[in-house]
Order: sequence, then structure tokens, then C-alpha cells
Amino acid sequence: MHERERVMEFHEKLQNLRKQKGLTQEELAEALYVSRTAISKWESGRGYPSIDSLKEIAKYFSVTIDELLSSNEVLSVAEEDNKQKEKHFRSLVFGLLDISALMFFFLPFFGQKANGVVQEVSLLSLNGIATYLSVAYKTVVIAIIAYGIVTLAFQNCQKVLWLKNRDKISLILNAIAVLLFIISSQVYAGAFLFIFLAIKALMLIKW
Repeated sequence: MHERERVMEFHEKLQNLRKQKGLTQEELAEALYVSRTAISKWESGRGYPSIDSLKEIAKYFSVTIDELLSSNEVLSVAEEDNKQKEKHFRSLVFGLLDISALMFFFLPFFGQKANGVVQEVSLLSLNGIATYLSVAYKTVVIAIIAYGIVTLAFQNCQKVLWLKNRDKISLILNAIAVLLFIISSQVYAGAFLFIFLAIKALMLIKW
């Protein structure tokens, strides 16, 4: 029996512990404050809980983390936990960078000609340009800000489609804005967003 327990993998142990308590996956999920999908994923061997979730599991079933995980699984959990923390941090940075585009509405990043002189004004004060350009500027900036808010609001969302495209959409919106501002000779605004784009690209390359 002990030999069997020693070689059992985490997902088997978790399933056994749950069944010994007579719990469904939904009931265990409620007890641990996680989704039923997470329990299903862990019990099917498709992933490991975070360190915090492991502590909660160990506490709930009155076992130690060492009893739940083999030495190899401990390394896998640590690796996965680090990756999740990196993704979470990257998502936080991306979201904050996108939301900071709000400053375009209030700070003088845009140039406009008045009496033959180029003045630096905010997006809200920008006038004397073609209506389509004004609409395009405001639309792309609002889209970036809105997406930043969405990114922060859904940091813990584990939907595959969202995780796969989250950073791409941020980069695409950023790149569109940079091209728009540079092509229309709004160099300061374009350069500022290019810095944001470079920061995001470097973070993706690093991680």
C-alpha cells in the first residue's frame, strides 16, 4: 500500500483524497475557492495548482505538500508557478502601459499649427486638423485605454483563447497607433507609444 502511495502522481492522490471525503469536484472547488474546471484539470493530470492552491489543498485534507507531490512534481509545480507569475506580471505591465495612454488627452503630445507656429497641445485641445484624423486619433487611443482596462480586469481569466491572444491584441493596437501618429506627423505621440511597444516586445522576448 505504501509503495503504491509513493509512486502515485499528484492527480491520482487528489482524486483519491476527494473521493475519500465523499466530495464532488464542484464541492471541492467551492471549498478551495477555485473553479470546477481547475479541479478537473488537476485531477486529469493536465496541470498543477499554484503554490498557494497547494497549501490550501494540503490544509483542507490535513496532509503535507510533501505527501501530495513527488520530488519531480515539486520541480514541475515550481516551474509552472514561476511561469504563471511572469505572465501575471507581464499582463499587469501591459495593462498599465495601455491605460497610461490616457495622458494623451491631457498632456501636450500633439502638434498643431496656429498663425504659422506649431504649438504642442493635448488630444482634447487638438483642432484645425481633418475631422477623420481627429476621430482616428481619439478612436485608437480610447481603444488602447479600454483594452488596458480589460487586460487588468481579466488578469485571472484562464480561457485559452484569451491567453493566446491577449498580448497580441495589445501589440497590434499599439503598433496601429504608432503608424497612425508617425504617418500623420505626430512625432511625439508616435515616439511615446513606440517606447511602450518596445517595452512590450522586450518583455515577450525575455519571457
